Order: sequence, then C-alpha cells, then structure tokens
Amino acid sequence: MSLLDGVAWEGQVFKDGRWTEGRGGTYAVVEPATGAELGTMGHADAEDVAEAAASAAQAQKEWAALPHTARAAVLRKAGDLWQEHAEEIRGWNVREVGSVPGMADFAIHTAAEECYQAASLPGLPIGQLLPSEQPRLSMARQLPAGVVAVISPFNVPIILGIRSVAPALALGNAVLLKPDPRTAVTGGTLMARIFEEAGLPAGVLQMLPGGKDVGEAMVTDPHVRVISFTGSTSVGRSIGELAGRHLKRAHLELGGNSALLVLDDADVEQAVGLTGWASFLNQGQICMTTGRYFVADGLYDDFVAALSEKASHLPVGDPNTEQVALGPVIDEGSRDKIHGVVTASVDQGARLAAGGEYDRLFYRPTVLADVPLEAPAFTTEIFGPVAPVTRVSGVEEAVRLAAQSEYGLSLGIVTRDVMRGLAVAEQIPTGIVHINDQTVNDEANVPFGGLGASGLGRLGGAAANIEAFTETRWITVRGEPATYPF
Repeated sequence: MSLLDGVAWEGQVFKDGRWTEGRGGTYAVVEPATGAELGTMGHADAEDVAEAAASAAQAQKEWAALPHTARAAVLRKAGDLWQEHAEEIRGWNVREVGSVPGMADFAIHTAAEECYQAASLPGLPIGQLLPSEQPRLSMARQLPAGVVAVISPFNVPIILGIRSVAPALALGNAVLLKPDPRTAVTGGTLMARIFEEAGLPAGVLQMLPGGKDVGEAMVTDPHVRVISFTGSTSVGRSIGELAGRHLKRAHLELGGNSALLVLDDADVEQAVGLTGWASFLNQGQICMTTGRYFVADGLYDDFVAALSEKASHLPVGDPNTEQVALGPVIDEGSRDKIHGVVTASVDQGARLAAGGEYDRLFYRPTVLADVPLEAPAFTTEIFGPVAPVTRVSGVEEAVRLAAQSEYGLSLGIVTRDVMRGLAVAEQIPTGIVHINDQTVNDEANVPFGGLGASGLGRLGGAAANIEAFTETRWITVRGEPATYPF
C-alpha cells in the first residue's frame, strides 16, 4: 500500500495530527528535470506555527511520560516503514529532488538506520550519581528539552531532516518540522506519513512547509526550546543570532568548502577514483562536497588530466528516465550561482579543464585548474558539480592553504603513509577527517558537525544526540530536611 494513497495530503500541512490547509495557501511541487508539476503542497504561515507549537507542547508531555519501550517501538516501526515503502520514497526523491536512484536509496537506508539508532536512546541511562559533601543523594538527570524545531534543506531532505527528527522524538520531545518548500514532499510529507503510520501520537510531529516567516516564527515561539537548522552559513548566522536573543539553543549544520589533499606519495589513479563521489555526487549539492583539491606538484598534471577525462565522460540527464551519474540542480537560481562562480574564476585566471556548460538545469561536471587563491571557486562554497584544483609545492603549503578557510566541515587526505596523514590532519581545523577517502561520508551512529562557518554543535551518535535534545537537571535527595545556622 502506498504511503500517500487515500490520504488527502495535496495542498495540506500536517498540524495537530491532521492533514489540513495551511494559511499561506498552496503552491506547485515541480520536477526540476522536466518542469512538470508533480502535485501541490500546503504553505504554512506564522499563525499556523503558533497553533502547532502550542499543541505540540501539550502532546509532548504525554509522549515523554510513556514508558521508554513505547517510544522505542515507534522508532523501530518507523525504521521498518522506510524500507517497506522504499520504492515509493525513491520515486519522489528522484523526481522532486533530482537525486540519482543510488543516492535516493542511500538516503532511505540512512533514514531507516537513524530510526533504529534513535530507538536505542530511550533505553540508555538518563543520568548519573554525583559525589556530594553533604549527607544526600546527588544526581544529574537528562530530561527532554520540550519542543524542538527542525529546519531542513532541499539537497538531501530525508537524511538532513531525520537526523534531528528521530533522536529528538526518541528522547521524548515533540518536533515542528519545516522542510524546504522545494522538496517538501520528500523531506516533509513522506516523513510525517512514516511516523503517522508508525503510531506516533497526534501532535508530537507537525510538518509546516514555508518560507522565512515560518522559520522565524519557529525560532521565536515561546514553546520551542531547541532549534536544529541545516542550510547555508548566511541563514545559519541569522538563525543563531535570533535564537541567542531568545536564549535558545541552536544546533547549526552549515556550509563547507572541504579540502582533499593529495600528498606526494599518493597513487594518482586511486586519488582520481575518489573525485566523482567527492565533487559530483548529487550534483555537488552536499555540504561535505570537496570544494578544493590540493595536489602535490609532481602529481598535479596527471591528476588534472585524469580528473578532466573522468568529468567529461560522466552522463548527465533526467535520473527518472535515464541511467545517469548526475541529475539536475534544484533550480535556475542555483544553476546561475554555480555558473557565475565558474565564469568569474575563469575570468580571474583559472583554466577550464572540463565542463563549464549547462542545458536547462543540467550542469556538466566541471574541472577548474590553476585556480587563483582569490578566485570565488577557491574562497566560496559553490554547491554545484565543480572541482577546483590547486597545485602545491609540498605538505606545508597544502596545510597552510587548507587551514586558512573560514569553513571547517570535512577533510580528506590521500597518502600511502597513514600516520603521516593523521599528523597532517592534526594541523587543519575540521569536524570530520577521512584518511585515504574523500570528504562525503555519513553514518547514522557518528557525531556529525563542523567548526567555524560550518556550524555549531554535533548530531548523531548517542552522546551527541542526548546532549543536543535534552536538558540536564541537578537533583538532590535527603532522608530528613537539612538544618542551617539561620
């Protein structure tokens, strides 16, 4: 049975356990590969957020009071449902997001694993005993934060939504989910339906697609205590500032301009074998995408030649009807930003070694060689299928250039000497390091996050998720009331 058959989801938001019209009206769900309309979505407004947050706060109390086994059972069932409905979800991911089927399947697999991992959280210890100078029992206890706002992006909407939604729910919170309107079926409607079918009580998860006004309303609503945002650094700064003014915690998973270092002892063929995933997976629309290659001088020419050859032969097209390596970028605005970075960098002296062309929203895999350090392809996050390559004289220069970025998300190092690679990694500030692998990796049980302009906080893995979605309370207990001098 389809997740969406028999459900009046079109033109609707999911509020207080019901599919209902959003006050912001409706809008078309558009397939980027063809421009075809796939359906309609409901658009929420600030008043919807206020109502949803109030009902979520009430529902959260009963949800948190359930036995931990009951919450775990819902999360396990949700994990099963991702797999049970994989074909339907894959279809939406391919058509609405533009993902190639392999990437869509990985997102579904990760969503299921996130739910299974989250299902273990309710059964973990919820505090610890602390020593005390006084004759009393002293404890620290982890309690649900309350209502959590999750604001997720368009590029990998399933993974980047479920990463926060599943652990927040498992730990006894209610969630307001705002998916990006461009991918709100894949990143919102299907997720709401999964948890509805899994038996999550009404009001504990509410799905409200919308624009900036909806995001701001979530951050400022008095019932919301924690914000989990994934998106651009510029928007993340604004959300962090707004959350700070309201004394709320904000977990910010932001942009990246990740570096891949190819050291002088690396095998060029093996290093180039990493580049397709590193720069072109999901059309480069991944925060961990390799945005800067630093290649040792003696390997540089061979590396650029091989990478350019690889890029030139990668098929690009409609992932719903063709077997391709790259699908469309999300919209014209993204395409024009990508092309603007490429052309501006060439104007400043970069050499276009491959690509640099597009047809509608299909942007060719692009290789830029001899990239000047001041060119936008070097300094900014491109968020497109572009591989900028820079020649370095040695490890010292590679470390210096990689470390000078304001971003610090993911780092890859290719070398035959693993211990050398680890020593190099110690000198470059970043939240994630992969030796002899590229920068785009993800697993449900690992702490994920970056430094600097790449964000604040960690999500994933039991310790990080408990830290993210609970509050710590100090509790003491005495057998008799204490006595004091006055």
